Amino acid sequence: MKVKLKIWRQPNAKAKGKFEKYELDGINTEMSFLEMLDALNTKLIKEGKDPVAYEHDCREGICGSCGLFINGRPHGPGEEIATCQLHMRAFKDGQTITIEPWRGKPFPVIKDLIVDRKAFEKIMEAGGFVSVETGAAPDPNTIPVKKNKSDKAFDAGVCIGCGACVAACKNSSAMLFVAAKVSQLALLPQGKPEAKRRALNMVAKMDELGFGSCTNTGACEAECPKGISLEHIARLNKEYLKASFTEEKD
Repeated sequence: MKVKLKIWRQPNAKAKGKFEKYELDGINTEMSFLEMLDALNTKLIKEGKDPVAYEHDCREGICGSCGLFINGRPHGPGEEIATCQLHMRAFKDGQTITIEPWRGKPFPVIKDLIVDRKAFEKIMEAGGFVSVETGAAPDPNTIPVKKNKSDKAFDAGVCIGCGACVAACKNSSAMLFVAAKVSQLALLPQGKPEAKRRALNMVAKMDELGFGSCTNTGACEAECPKGISLEHIARLNKEYLKASFTEEKD
């Protein structure tokens, strides 16, 4: 299999980036997309050229660090998969593949396809936590949780924080990410003590960091590798409105 690659190259955060074209032959269709990039970098290194910088870690669709914008879609073609779960069989022989980093003011490019996603960490620091007493682990049945709520909390908790929702949104909104993190804890009794401050502080931090407002187009849900539902955004709005009347931001 032969592919033509159009890849965004940018030496550092301050430099002006541009697309560069490459051709790669002998690609096995069972290769993952990241293995294809590994093959490209091996070729570039042998030619004495600078390899393409891209981020990855687990390669199992768990960490979310591998996110790339491929042919106009976060994580590329396919439903509910991260870039590391994308395989070359999804492309045609001779096809041109355009590869870009996440685009968004809160995600500045570090180099080539790597972006700085510390903005998500700052949002989590603002309220994505619960207070617990230290000591031995409590009995798991001490605090009963209704199954429908635990299931919904789990559905929100599978968010891997990859940033695909931001990349998919024309306003670079992080609403789906924030909603998943707020919703997960709002549904559980352990999250109640900080519930009011959590919604206010996380939304305030999201706005402060330059994320845009929700477009209500549903692009975030459509491109989320974990299928996070827009239902959680509705719950975030509910939590935020309740808190607005009863709690001051920190």
